[in-house]
Formats: sequence, structure tokens, C-alpha cells
Amino acid sequence: MATQVAVVIVSYHSAEDVADCLHALAASHHADFEVVVCENGGAAAFDSLRTRVPSSLPGGQAVWLVCADRNLGYAGGVNRAMAAAPKADAWWVLNPDTRPEPGALAALVARLDQGDCEAVGGVVMMTTGQVQSYGGYWQKRLARAVSLGYGTPASAQVDGGRIEGRQNYLNGACMLVGRAFAAAAGPMREDYFLYCEEVEWCLRARKAGMRLGFAGDALVLHKQGTSTGAHADLTTRSKLSVYLNERNRVLVSRDLYPQLLPLAVLTVLATSIIRFGKRRAWRQLGYAVQGWWAGGRNERGIPRWAASSSRGG
Repeated sequence: MATQVAVVIVSYHSAEDVADCLHALAASHHADFEVVVCENGGAAAFDSLRTRVPSSLPGGQAVWLVCADRNLGYAGGVNRAMAAAPKADAWWVLNPDTRPEPGALAALVARLDQGDCEAVGGVVMMTTGQVQSYGGYWQKRLARAVSLGYGTPASAQVDGGRIEGRQNYLNGACMLVGRAFAAAAGPMREDYFLYCEEVEWCLRARKAGMRLGFAGDALVLHKQGTSTGAHADLTTRSKLSVYLNERNRVLVSRDLYPQLLPLAVLTVLATSIIRFGKRRAWRQLGYAVQGWWAGGRNERGIPRWAASSSRGG
């Protein structure tokens, strides 16, 4: 029997991106799937999504739309969408601004079905033709996420065993998680709101004995940061993306490596100063310091200053 997959997509005013993603999914070689899209942007955004997204794909795969009662953040949207597809054998978490190649899901499922891992990542590519990530490695002493393979030509040969030996988290833009992973790890942490939630999820799952696989033939194009401005130039990066990334670096250490928290507090501040100061991104450095301070104070969820603009839309 084919592995039944629920494709999980979180949208925030991303109707066009979601429509493009579904168009790519319609060509999938693995046809046994359904799609659940959670719209975090409120009623108006949900109405826009309904006008752009079909109720089923040409191959008969159902497309279910869920309207969140508030902006749940990425983790909350993933949790809500996964809960809407409880009978799936596996859940494929995809960013809305991705375009999977036709063989991507089949390659991910084939790796998962080998039975020696409980979640699988693939090759996430940038529009430049380079690799964004094969997977990632969290450096716990630096409280820093490192994307494996970043900048490598997408056509390059990759040693899957080497990636599996190094990675300790999967890229959140494309990750297939099985039932064992979901049961062992539990839901994503919604109090992170955005950024590092997939890192914490995978690290927590690994502590519970879960293993992470890699499918080198699972190619997914990622347009990157269309909702949050996370991949803009450092000097123009949005306050929300900078603040939450630095805050949540501290929170990962607080939640999983509390013995290293004093070191993490120092290294996050130091690396932020170096990273943004080197580019003279003084405004973004200010956002980073605010996020660092919030992490040190154990502040969670959507920042108070951002809540009003995200409420209901």
C-alpha cells in the first residue's frame, strides 16, 4: 500500500504562492496525497485563498483550507494543518513559496519507507540555481544554525550518507515527517511563532531517538522569505525576521541546552554585532539586540509591538 501523505502548507496572505505550489504538486509522481492549507492572515486572506485555490487537483487529490482564528505563526499553522489530517502516514511540511519537482515527494517517501529514519529532508534550491540547504547543523555552543551545502551548484553530486551523518535538523521549507516522529516529538513549539521552530522540533525529536534521513533526488525550489522579508539584504531585512531569529536562537538554548544558556546569551550577542556591524546594518543590529534581550528575558510568542498588525490580518 502506498504511503498516504498530507501536504501541509501555512499561508499568510500568500494565495499566489500557494496556487503556484499546488500547480507544481499536481505533477507529483507520488499521487497518494492530500493538501491542507492553514491561512493565518484572517478572513479576508482566507477569502482570497479560496478564490485562487481549487478544492482538488487534476489527479483527484483533495485540497482542504483551514482559516485560523488568529495569526498562529508558522509552528501553530503547521500544528493546525497536521491535526486536520490525522489519518496520514506522513506529513510533508512545505513553505508556500516552494515549487517541488515532480519526483520530490516520491524520493522523500522512498527514503522514509526504508525504515531507518523517521523524517526526511531534500535539496532546497534558491532561484539563483544554487543550494539553499541539504539540511542543517545546529552548533549548540554558538546557538547557531548552519545550512549544509549552502551555495553549492544545484547540479552538484551529493553524498547522502555524509549529509545524514552531519545534519541534526531539517530545513523547515521541506520536511517529510512520519507518524513515529510526530508521536515522539509532539507538536511544534508555537511560542516561537516564527524561526528556529523546525530546529527545536528536530533536536527534540532526536533526543527522543528519532533519526533524520536525506533524499538527494527530492528537489524543491524555494523563493525564500516572501511573507516576512527574511532573505532580504541584511541592511533591509525586516524587524520581525531579525528580532525573532535572534530571540529564538536564545530560546533554543534555553529549552534544550540550559547548561549552555549563559554561553549562548554571550555568543548570540557577539555574532549579531559582528554580522550586522560588518555590513553597517545599524537599524537591523538594533532589532537583533532587542530580540537578544527578549530571549534572555524568556519572552515568547508574537512580540507585543507586532501583535496589533497581525491580529486578524
